[in-house]
Amino acid sequence: MKHTLYASAAALALSAGGALADAHMPFAEGEGAFNWDSYAAFAESAPDLSGQTVTVSGPWLSPEADRFDILLNYFEAATGAEASYTGSDSFEQQIVIDVEAGSAPNIAVFPQPGLAAVLAGQGQLTPLGDDMAAWVAENYAAGSSWVDLGTYANASGEDEFYGFFFNVNLKSLVWYVPENFEDAGYEIPTTMEELIALTEQIAADGETPWCIGLGSGAATGWPATDWVEDIMLRTQPPEVYDGWTTNEIPFNDPRVVNAIEIFGSFARNDDYVMGGAGTVATTDFRDSPSGLFASPPGCYMHRQASFIPAFFPDGTVVGQDADFFYFPSFEGEDLGNPVLGGGTLMAVTDPSDATMAFMQFLQTPFAHEIMMAQGGFLTPHSGVNLEAYASAVEAGQGEILLGATTFRFDGSDLMPAGVGAGSFWTGMVDYVGGADAQAVADAIQASWDALN
Repeated sequence: MKHTLYASAAALALSAGGALADAHMPFAEGEGAFNWDSYAAFAESAPDLSGQTVTVSGPWLSPEADRFDILLNYFEAATGAEASYTGSDSFEQQIVIDVEAGSAPNIAVFPQPGLAAVLAGQGQLTPLGDDMAAWVAENYAAGSSWVDLGTYANASGEDEFYGFFFNVNLKSLVWYVPENFEDAGYEIPTTMEELIALTEQIAADGETPWCIGLGSGAATGWPATDWVEDIMLRTQPPEVYDGWTTNEIPFNDPRVVNAIEIFGSFARNDDYVMGGAGTVATTDFRDSPSGLFASPPGCYMHRQASFIPAFFPDGTVVGQDADFFYFPSFEGEDLGNPVLGGGTLMAVTDPSDATMAFMQFLQTPFAHEIMMAQGGFLTPHSGVNLEAYASAVEAGQGEILLGATTFRFDGSDLMPAGVGAGSFWTGMVDYVGGADAQAVADAIQASWDALN
C-alpha cells in the first residue's frame, strides 16, 4: 500500500509534457537534485497512518510556513496521515500555555534550545531515544554538537535526547566584494593567521581592512558579542565555550579576556576600521557594510551573519557583487573548523505513531532537500545533495556548515537575559570605547553574580 501512495504522490506532481502542475507538491518524481530513493524507501517502510494526524506549531510564518507545508504534503502522500502546521509570532509564549493546558501540538518547533530544555525538565517533552541520537551523531556534520545541543535534563535530572535540529543559520562569515579583492590582488584567507596577515597588509597598503558597527538601538553592542563568541570557539575547546555560557567558567576568566582582546585587535585599531575605532560603537550594524560598496572602497571586509545581505545596496547580487568566506580558525590552535550560528529544533510535545513516523521522515535526505530547493533553509545533514539548494549562495553556506567540526549556538542567547542581552552588550560598547578588557569582564561577571 505504501508503494501505491508513493506512486500517486509522484503522479500528482506530473502533468502532460512533464511540467509541474500541483502547487501542493511541486516537485515530481525524478525531477530536481533530490534523493528520491530515500523518499521511496521511507514510503515503503512507513506504516499506513490513514486517519491519524500530526500537528506542528512553531515560529515560522509565511513564506517559511508555506515551504514547510509542502514538506508536510509529501509526508501525507507517503503515509496517509494528515499533517498541519500552525505558525505564531508569539510561539514561545503560546507553547507554554498550550502545554500547561494539555493542548500541546504533537511537535513544537523551538527557535533555540533554552525553552525546550525548560519543558524537558518539566517532563513536557518526549525523548527521541538513543537510536535517533546515534543517527544524528553519524549523519550530521559535527554530529556530536547537534546531539549535545538537543540533549537536556529530564524531570529526574537525567540527560536525554529531545531536540532534532531542522534549519540552521550561520554567523561565522566574512563578507567582501570580489572585484575589490581582485583589483587589489588580495586572496581569500583560509586560516586566522592569514586573515590577520591580510588585515595588516591592507592597512599597510593605505586602505582600511574592516567595517564594524555595533549600533542597534536598545540592543547596541550585540554584534561584538558574536565576534567574541566566534573567537572563543577558535581559541578554546568547545567544552570551555559551553562552560562560559553557563558561568561554570567565569566571564572574567583569562581565556575569555583573551578573546575580548583579540576582538579588540581588530575593532580598537584606528587603521583597521572604517571611520576609526571611535565610530565602531555608534555605527549602526545595518549601515556598517556600506563601506564595502563605496568607490573607492571604504573597507574590504565585514564579519556578519548570513542575514546581512538584506542591508546591502539595492540591486546587489550576492555571489557576484558581494560574496563571503568562512571566518577561519587558527591553524596553530588545532581546534578544527568551528561554526557559530543558530537554528530551529523539533521536539515532541504529544507523541503518537504518526508523530514518530514524521520524525523518522526528517532523517531522509529528501526531507531536507525539498526545503533546500525552496530557499531560506540550511542543513547539517551530510547526506544531502548540495545541488538541491535554491542558490549558489546557500550552497556555499551549506558547504561551510558541512565542513564544520563543531557547531555552537550564539552564546549570548544562552546566557541569562540580564547578561547575554544586557551587561555583555553594554560591556562591549565600553570596551570598544577604550575600557580595559579585564575591567569589562569583571563588571559582566559581577552582573551575573548579582542574578544569583
